Amino acid sequence: MTETHDHDGHQQEAPDYFEQPGWDKRYSGSEKIWSGQPNPQLVAEVSALTPGTALDLGCGEGGDVIWLAQQGWTVTGADFSAEGLARAARHAKEAGVADRIDWWQVDARTFDAGSRRFDLVTTHFLHPGGSMVDVVRRLATAVAPGGHLLVVGHAPSETFAQLSAEQHRAMWHAEDLLPALVDNFEPVVVEERPRVVERDGKTVEIGDATLLVRRVGPNG
Repeated sequence: MTETHDHDGHQQEAPDYFEQPGWDKRYSGSEKIWSGQPNPQLVAEVSALTPGTALDLGCGEGGDVIWLAQQGWTVTGADFSAEGLARAARHAKEAGVADRIDWWQVDARTFDAGSRRFDLVTTHFLHPGGSMVDVVRRLATAVAPGGHLLVVGHAPSETFAQLSAEQHRAMWHAEDLLPALVDNFEPVVVEERPRVVERDGKTVEIGDATLLVRRVGPNG
C-alpha cells in the first residue's frame, strides 16, 4: 500500500504493493528504497504555506516528513509498516529533526483521526488496494479549518502499460477524488502535472495527479 516516492512504473508483486507484511519485509533489508528527497509536488505546493502541524500518511522512509520538519512544521509521520516507521525515525534523527516529529502506525484503509486536526494533511503515491476516494474522505476529516489537503498519485498512462490490472486500479485522475470532499472544501489545484523520469534506462514522461484543497468551513 505505501509508496512515498515514485516507483516510475517498475513491476511490483501484489503482496508487496498493497499489504503490510510485504512492505515490512522490504523495509527490513539494509538497502535504501527511496531517494530521501521530498516529492516535487509537495515542495511546489507547501513551500508557500505558513508552517503549522502536518500529517503525512504513507510516509515510508520519511523523506517528506523530514523535509516538512526542516521547513518548520511539527509533523506526524504515519504508515502501516512498522519497519518503514523505524527507518524513518532513524533518518529523522540523522537529519537532526527528530524532536519535531512523532510517528503513527496506521492503515489508510481504516484511518480515523479522531479528535486530531492538522493544518496540512498530505499523502504521495499511496496505493491502498481499495478505494482512494474512501481514503481521501477519511483524510479530509483530519484537516483543520483553514488547513490544506494535498494528495498526489500516478495518473493513468501508457508508461505503466505493463503493470497488473490491480496496480492500474491504484492510479487515478485528480478530479476522480473530488466526490470525497464535502462543501466546506475549496479546490486550489486539480490537475495532472507532467514529470520526466528515468525508467529502465529510458527517459519517459509520467503524470502526477495533483489535488490540493483548502478547508473553509468547520470540521465534520
